[in-house]
Amino acid sequence: MNRTLIVIGLIIIAVGLLWPWLSRLPFGQLPGDIAVRREGFSFFFPITTMILVSVVLSALMWLFNR
Repeated sequence: MNRTLIVIGLIIIAVGLLWPWLSRLPFGQLPGDIAVRREGFSFFFPITTMILVSVVLSALMWLFNR
């Protein structure tokens, strides 16, 4: 459990340090993401992005648990 928390912490630190470059990636603007913009109202639901992140995290967890 301790090793898992350390790895998660290191990943969070790495993402934080790499954020200026990661924010340029097209995540959040993928086909299938729902965006509704109207006068005085905006709604964004990144369903495709969430599915993609879930698949990647599931694959990483599967690899680490082997």
